[in-house]
Amino acid sequence: MVQFQDINIQLVYILDEWDPFQMGEGNYDTEIADVIQAVHDIDEKEKLARKIQSIYEFSFEQVIPLTNCKKIAEQLISIKNTGSCQL
Repeated sequence: MVQFQDINIQLVYILDEWDPFQMGEGNYDTEIADVIQAVHDIDEKEKLARKIQSIYEFSFEQVIPLTNCKKIAEQLISIKNTGSCQL
């Protein structure tokens, strides 16, 4: 259980730092929660990137380039996989 929380904390940190619309940290709480759920549900970088793109587009009515979403998706999946391998 603690490990799951540690992974989520790392995911929140990465997503908060990402700041795709230069609004400053702390302005994406709803989107971060949705993305973290998606990270736990989706293992493929491409699918996760598209999900991230749609989450932020729904909230802000702006499209983040898919290449940017793929980069963050790769980081998030890496964190999830690293955490889950430490059993």
